[in-house]
Amino acid sequence: MSETTDYQLQLSISPEKAFYILVKAREFEEKTETADMEEGSNAADDRAVAILEDNPEDATEEELRAALDSLNEDEQLDMMALTWIGRGDFSIEDWDAAREEARAMSDRHISSYLAGDPLFSDYLEEGLSLAGFNLDEFERKHF
Repeated sequence: MSETTDYQLQLSISPEKAFYILVKAREFEEKTETADMEEGSNAADDRAVAILEDNPEDATEEELRAALDSLNEDEQLDMMALTWIGRGDFSIEDWDAAREEARAMSDRHISSYLAGDPLFSDYLEEGLSLAGFNLDEFERKHF
Protein backbone atom coordinates (compact mmCIF):
# COMPACT_ATOMS: atom_id res chain seq x y z
CA MET A 1 0.00 0.00 0.00
CA SER A 2 1.10 3.53 -0.66
CA GLU A 3 1.99 6.11 1.91
CA THR A 4 -0.71 8.60 2.81
CA THR A 5 -0.43 11.82 0.85
CA ASP A 6 0.17 15.22 2.45
CA TYR A 7 -3.24 16.44 1.34
CA GLN A 8 -6.76 15.14 1.41
CA LEU A 9 -8.89 15.10 -1.68
CA GLN A 10 -12.33 16.68 -1.36
CA LEU A 11 -14.77 13.81 -1.75
CA SER A 12 -18.53 13.75 -2.17
CA ILE A 13 -18.62 10.65 0.01
CA SER A 14 -17.65 11.01 3.65
CA PRO A 15 -14.55 9.05 4.65
CA GLU A 16 -16.63 7.39 7.39
CA LYS A 17 -19.10 6.04 4.83
CA ALA A 18 -16.29 4.94 2.50
CA PHE A 19 -14.50 3.12 5.32
CA TYR A 20 -17.76 1.46 6.41
CA ILE A 21 -18.19 0.12 2.89
CA LEU A 22 -14.55 -0.94 2.80
CA VAL A 23 -15.02 -2.97 6.01
CA LYS A 24 -18.25 -4.54 4.68
CA ALA A 25 -16.47 -5.41 1.42
CA ARG A 26 -13.59 -7.00 3.33
CA GLU A 27 -16.04 -9.09 5.39
CA PHE A 28 -17.77 -10.25 2.21
CA GLU A 29 -14.52 -11.02 0.37
CA GLU A 30 -13.28 -13.17 3.25
CA LYS A 31 -16.25 -15.54 3.04
CA THR A 32 -15.55 -19.09 1.93
CA GLU A 33 -17.81 -21.85 0.71
CA THR A 34 -19.44 -23.92 3.43
CA ALA A 35 -17.17 -26.76 4.50
CA ASP A 36 -18.44 -30.31 4.30
CA MET A 37 -18.20 -32.04 7.62
CA GLU A 38 -16.32 -35.22 6.93
CA GLU A 39 -16.65 -38.32 9.05
CA GLY A 40 -14.11 -38.28 11.84
CA SER A 41 -13.64 -34.52 11.83
CA ASN A 42 -13.68 -32.53 15.05
CA ALA A 43 -16.95 -30.60 15.19
CA ALA A 44 -15.51 -28.00 17.57
CA ASP A 45 -12.63 -27.26 15.21
CA ASP A 46 -14.82 -27.34 12.12
CA ARG A 47 -17.27 -24.78 13.52
CA ALA A 48 -14.45 -22.38 14.36
CA VAL A 49 -14.45 -21.38 10.69
CA ALA A 50 -18.23 -20.94 10.53
CA ILE A 51 -17.92 -17.15 10.75
CA LEU A 52 -16.01 -17.18 7.46
CA GLU A 53 -18.40 -19.54 5.69
CA ASP A 54 -20.87 -18.18 3.20
CA ASN A 55 -24.35 -19.48 3.86
CA PRO A 56 -27.88 -18.43 2.87
CA GLU A 57 -28.65 -16.91 6.29
CA ASP A 58 -25.57 -14.67 6.18
CA ALA A 59 -26.44 -11.04 5.43
CA THR A 60 -22.88 -9.87 4.68
CA GLU A 61 -23.39 -9.54 0.93
CA GLU A 62 -26.78 -7.88 1.43
CA GLU A 63 -25.23 -5.37 3.84
CA LEU A 64 -22.50 -4.50 1.35
CA ARG A 65 -24.92 -4.12 -1.56
CA ALA A 66 -27.36 -2.09 0.58
CA ALA A 67 -24.55 0.26 1.62
CA LEU A 68 -23.49 0.71 -2.01
CA ASP A 69 -27.07 1.11 -3.23
CA SER A 70 -27.74 3.79 -0.60
CA LEU A 71 -25.08 6.07 -2.08
CA ASN A 72 -26.18 9.02 -4.16
CA GLU A 73 -24.77 9.43 -7.67
CA ASP A 74 -21.81 11.62 -6.66
CA GLU A 75 -20.86 9.22 -3.86
CA GLN A 76 -21.02 6.28 -6.29
CA LEU A 77 -18.78 8.15 -8.73
CA ASP A 78 -16.29 8.76 -5.93
CA MET A 79 -16.30 5.05 -5.04
CA MET A 80 -15.65 4.07 -8.66
CA ALA A 81 -12.89 6.66 -9.05
CA LEU A 82 -11.23 5.66 -5.77
CA THR A 83 -11.37 2.00 -6.74
CA TRP A 84 -9.84 2.64 -10.15
CA ILE A 85 -7.13 4.82 -8.64
CA GLY A 86 -6.40 2.12 -6.07
CA ARG A 87 -6.21 -0.45 -8.87
CA GLY A 88 -3.75 1.74 -10.78
CA ASP A 89 -5.99 2.62 -13.72
CA PHE A 90 -5.66 6.33 -12.86
CA SER A 91 -3.30 8.33 -10.67
CA ILE A 92 -4.63 10.54 -7.89
CA GLU A 93 -3.71 13.52 -10.06
CA ASP A 94 -6.20 12.18 -12.63
CA TRP A 95 -9.10 12.40 -10.15
CA ASP A 96 -11.30 14.44 -12.47
CA ALA A 97 -10.70 12.07 -15.38
CA ALA A 98 -11.47 9.05 -13.18
CA ARG A 99 -14.75 10.62 -12.07
CA GLU A 100 -15.66 11.48 -15.67
CA GLU A 101 -14.97 7.88 -16.70
CA ALA A 102 -17.16 6.71 -13.82
CA ARG A 103 -19.89 9.12 -14.92
CA ALA A 104 -19.74 7.60 -18.42
CA MET A 105 -20.64 4.20 -16.98
CA SER A 106 -23.10 5.45 -14.36
CA ASP A 107 -26.03 3.96 -16.27
CA ARG A 108 -24.68 0.54 -15.33
CA HIS A 109 -25.11 -0.96 -11.89
CA ILE A 110 -22.11 0.50 -10.06
CA SER A 111 -22.92 -1.34 -6.83
CA SER A 112 -22.91 -4.72 -8.62
CA TYR A 113 -19.71 -3.82 -10.45
CA LEU A 114 -17.93 -2.91 -7.21
CA ALA A 115 -19.32 -5.77 -5.09
CA GLY A 116 -18.40 -8.21 -7.86
CA ASP A 117 -14.72 -7.29 -7.79
CA PRO A 118 -12.91 -9.79 -5.53
CA LEU A 119 -10.27 -7.16 -4.67
CA PHE A 120 -12.66 -4.23 -4.23
CA SER A 121 -11.73 -3.61 -0.58
CA ASP A 122 -7.99 -3.61 -1.35
CA TYR A 123 -8.41 -1.22 -4.27
CA LEU A 124 -10.70 1.05 -2.26
CA GLU A 125 -8.28 1.12 0.67
CA GLU A 126 -5.42 2.01 -1.66
CA GLY A 127 -7.48 4.69 -3.39
CA LEU A 128 -8.52 6.22 -0.06
CA SER A 129 -4.91 6.15 1.10
CA LEU A 130 -3.75 7.93 -2.05
CA ALA A 131 -6.53 10.49 -1.50
CA GLY A 132 -5.16 11.17 2.00
CA PHE A 133 -7.41 8.94 4.12
CA ASN A 134 -5.82 6.12 6.10
CA LEU A 135 -7.83 3.18 7.46
CA ASP A 136 -5.56 2.65 10.49
CA GLU A 137 -5.80 6.31 11.40
CA PHE A 138 -9.58 6.22 10.96
CA GLU A 139 -9.89 3.15 13.20
CA ARG A 140 -7.73 4.75 15.93
CA LYS A 141 -9.99 7.81 15.95
CA HIS A 142 -13.30 5.94 15.84
CA PHE A 143 -12.78 2.70 17.78
